[in-house]
Amino acid sequence: MSPVQSLSTAPSFRIRRRPARPTTAALFPVLPEPISPKPPASEPAPATAGPGGSNAGYPTADCPPTSRHSNSLPGGENGRTRDAAAPTECANAIYSGRVGAPLVGIARLAASSPPAETQRKSGERPEYFLLPVRSVLNRCDSKRVPFEWTINPYRGCEFACRYCYARYTHEYMELDGGEFEKKIFVKKDAAPLLSYDMAHKYSYASENSGGTRPEHIAIGTATDPYQPAEREYGVTRACLEELARREGLSVSIITKSNQIVRDIDVLKRIAERSDLSINITVTTLRARLARLLEPRAPRPDLRLCAIKELRAAGLAVGASVAPVIPGITDREGELEAVVAAAREAGAQWFFANVLFLMPSSAKQFLPFVREKFPRLARQYQEWYSLNGYAPEEYRKKISERVARIRKEYGFGSRPWEERPKSRTSAQMNLGWDAGEVAQQVERGSGRACATG
Repeated sequence: MSPVQSLSTAPSFRIRRRPARPTTAALFPVLPEPISPKPPASEPAPATAGPGGSNAGYPTADCPPTSRHSNSLPGGENGRTRDAAAPTECANAIYSGRVGAPLVGIARLAASSPPAETQRKSGERPEYFLLPVRSVLNRCDSKRVPFEWTINPYRGCEFACRYCYARYTHEYMELDGGEFEKKIFVKKDAAPLLSYDMAHKYSYASENSGGTRPEHIAIGTATDPYQPAEREYGVTRACLEELARREGLSVSIITKSNQIVRDIDVLKRIAERSDLSINITVTTLRARLARLLEPRAPRPDLRLCAIKELRAAGLAVGASVAPVIPGITDREGELEAVVAAAREAGAQWFFANVLFLMPSSAKQFLPFVREKFPRLARQYQEWYSLNGYAPEEYRKKISERVARIRKEYGFGSRPWEERPKSRTSAQMNLGWDAGEVAQQVERGSGRACATG
């Protein structure tokens, strides 16, 4: 039995937590780095349903904010996380220059999280910690996304995608966004907690649908549920097993990993009793570019093989081409090639959106662009230094291109997206309306579809 999972029944929320241990050097510096103010967003961010996409927003770790403009610092009054109170006191102390204020909420839990045992010997492996959360099913109150609940089995993601919007979620734990792929938090006792959450939170008759449909659960909105940690800790598998015991659910999963095929058995059980859709992200077919942008994610051809294998198992699968990265993955024919390759693999839909950079993500991505793509450095500085969005003209151009590709291949909406929540952002058409899939993979695509 994994130390992460427990055979016990779901705990009551009356259980008292053990006192937080003193902050350790392994997790937090004695003197935290100054926190830069967040530049204001000029418009609501595009909504996506997965790590490495362009899901906007401060102030929650699992979904975009409820308001059109949210400039709150993580942990501020308007920025409470969904699985614990935000570190308001500590954040305020740091911002005002006082150091040593006690950590609270998720920051306190993170600071007291013990190391998780690992069999990995590589010196490049991240640090793993067991995070004692109080909930696994987290409410997403935003009207700008077509799901009510999120499940993120981990905090942090080893894939280390240069552009990942979700880096800001580590700031809730008073960690720098650059630590996102270096310190991975494994949610402890996820299965019993999810069992409790499903019994006491989930509704089979959502208010948005007028009571006619179940609330939707999106898995993998902030971190990839099939990152390497899943091989050891099995938190995603444990959550899926719990969902498979129920019927009448609405569930979607998004991942960059072909490891998902390991769970075809439980995915089929879920699909037999509930609505299940799976989204595999492929941002480019160029393997070397993918390795540069997404250093530890599986190769693009392996992800396409995963689409093929999942479809062969009778599961509903689509492709995410998110984000489209200006000047890097948007060249003529490249988006079309990804769509064609995914279509050939059997994908049933595709969606895409343009890169959106949270401040914590821009802090990592802009220096990367200056180093690896110096000819684009000035353009990125102009577009993203004070605003998380590419210019509206560019986004409109990509949106039209996506719509054109989608029409060419005859793609419809994702299964659970046909009856979305009300949305107000014009950018949403780009994020949720996308278009299609399929074609050949570049050199190396003929390699066997490995599943490891």
